Amino acid sequence: MAPPVITVTRQYASGGSDVARLVAGQLDWTVIDNEFIDEVARRAGLPVEEVAQREERAPGLLERLARTLALASPEMFMATATASAVEQDEATIVQVTERVIVEAAAHGRVVLVGRGAQALLSRRPDALHVYVIAPKPWRVQHAIERLGLDPAAASKIVEETDRRRDQYVNTYYGRHRHDVVNYDLVVNTAKLGLDGAATVIVSEAKRRRWD
Repeated sequence: MAPPVITVTRQYASGGSDVARLVAGQLDWTVIDNEFIDEVARRAGLPVEEVAQREERAPGLLERLARTLALASPEMFMATATASAVEQDEATIVQVTERVIVEAAAHGRVVLVGRGAQALLSRRPDALHVYVIAPKPWRVQHAIERLGLDPAAASKIVEETDRRRDQYVNTYYGRHRHDVVNYDLVVNTAKLGLDGAATVIVSEAKRRRWD
């Protein structure tokens, strides 16, 4: 049986990334978010010997993934490492991202945030797919507080970021990110709070005997 994973899809400024970190902390799992994926890709783009040197003692998941991916597809990762973010081909970035998600899911006991993980792993039996939502006014206020923006700018970034995320999942996986039938749980942080939302997710993981 495959090791369990949790995917967290989130509306922008719903607090989904914070919820994911709370869940991972309570379960003692690893969070795989944008920063983690970018760092794995960066390290995988290093010469294999250098990646190996970084994992001399008790390698963490990040180092193990970087080494596995560097050995599996060196040409892909070297190309990614030598190009700037602007120059990188989007299809290559998607490919790298998918490899990181699949390899991380193979290790299990990870919380995967965004990047279409719920679509990529939709047929995986031991996966809990969560959608973190909140009403737009709540999210705009959250963005104002987090980013220090005026209301109009905050509203625009909420709309634009959600549109880009929807487009990413639709383009590469042919799925509608906001279709609730794609998820096992939909949690509303405006109603439950971040801690409450995390508690619901952790409770389901424990019900499945994943703790």
